[in-house]
Amino acid sequence: MTTMAAIDLGAQSGRVALGTLDGDRLSVTEVHRFPNVPVEAHGTLYWDPLRLFDEIQVGLAAASTSSADVASVGVDSWGVDYGLIDGQGRLIENPVHHRDRRTDGAMEALFAEVPAREIYERTGIQHMPINTLVQLYAAVRADEASLEIAEALLLIPDLFHFWLSGVATSEYTNATTTQCLDPRAQAWATELLERLRLPAALLPELVRPATPLGSLLPEVAGRTRLRRAVVVASATHDTASAVTAVPFRQRGSVYISAGTWSLVGMELDSPLITDASFAANLTNEGGVDGTVRLLKNVNGLWLVHECQRAWAEEGDALSFEELVRLAEGAPPLVSLMDPDEPLLMQPGSMPERIRQACAHVAQPDPVGPGAIVRAVIDSLALKYRYTIELLAEVTGAVPAELHIVGGGARNELLCEATADATGLPVLAGPEEATVVGNLLGQAIALGELSSLEEARAVVRASFAPRVFEPSGQTEWEAAYERFRGILRGGRQTEEHEVAAS
Repeated sequence: MTTMAAIDLGAQSGRVALGTLDGDRLSVTEVHRFPNVPVEAHGTLYWDPLRLFDEIQVGLAAASTSSADVASVGVDSWGVDYGLIDGQGRLIENPVHHRDRRTDGAMEALFAEVPAREIYERTGIQHMPINTLVQLYAAVRADEASLEIAEALLLIPDLFHFWLSGVATSEYTNATTTQCLDPRAQAWATELLERLRLPAALLPELVRPATPLGSLLPEVAGRTRLRRAVVVASATHDTASAVTAVPFRQRGSVYISAGTWSLVGMELDSPLITDASFAANLTNEGGVDGTVRLLKNVNGLWLVHECQRAWAEEGDALSFEELVRLAEGAPPLVSLMDPDEPLLMQPGSMPERIRQACAHVAQPDPVGPGAIVRAVIDSLALKYRYTIELLAEVTGAVPAELHIVGGGARNELLCEATADATGLPVLAGPEEATVVGNLLGQAIALGELSSLEEARAVVRASFAPRVFEPSGQTEWEAAYERFRGILRGGRQTEEHEVAAS
């Protein structure tokens, strides 16, 4: 029996969980959860990693009291954001949040120097203003002084691994999300970075997923009482960990890792970088055992969380579960919008922004929490279908079923709507896929499991999915035609913006 600790950092919250692998079954227990709240200061939106690191150590200390022998510790998080470290190993400034406005206009300027198609050919990554490449380009254009004194650039999970172990590396699955890496060479795209005058020398050594990094630093081991634990770079990108835990039954199936973002994709054996994948703005990100996650980012349940926050500030504190119940009582398929509408990408006043997004495409005004959340869920389900059709067209594969993992797997309304919108059976779970995948990567590093397939066999033995069959209701077909019209006739979609550049 092997016990491991997974640190899972999301854009809304973080948690520390213990996993125990006993033969072919994995059990998971959450021991500490804490908020992850961005901080705006002097017009810039930042993350607060020092507060997170303190909470991580609190969680690891709780893990030490829950289990006599924790063998390993590993961190996963969202991608693209980074911290800069100086020559003494100190964090120079708080990492800037990917939703900060410093990248406004940066993609257009970037494409004026190197065409979008050429960047895609070199990196295989979908063009988004949040990408590390765009963030770095914006920082260089702004002549940010922090870049001049930095000795290393560490992505968020790599930063915490550095603080835990003293070892500075960049784990491959997360590095692939940056748009700074060549997926064919499986190395940093140094020539592209230097052409854009970006600081390629700051990028650390790449390590594969499931790599042991070293023991906990003495001060961390002392505070947490985990004196024997090894720090492991599992699949440190949260989606890579989540996909590790997808219990695929059929090759070519589609997955959605549904949380703050919705990552809609398929698993391939090698990158797919073609004119068709570029036109669809699909991304090629690294996975465990040399797999590739061909996927597309779709906005996610962050929209509902932002609405929840806005209503709470107005004095109407509603839980997420209450909001979903209100949405269940609202008429379906009334107000639709593109959930990736640029208006919906920035925090603040989200209920009003959703109403504006509906108005922009001549949809009925969703009034009240139930109607607004229903509009979000219906629109997400229809955008999932649109994205799955893009994947099928580009790969030539016809998916037979769809796996939803992550927090969205516990949202029955979203799962039912997705089954109805796509016409595919939805297998929901595991809900804690990111934590499960993190733990499985650690188990591979420890030699307890030998491969990705063996890890997925553990998932199938440990977590039974809930199945949602499509209802066959014809109103979803009519709604999808209306939705496609919204994508064509509303504001330019992300694909059109990239093609135009």
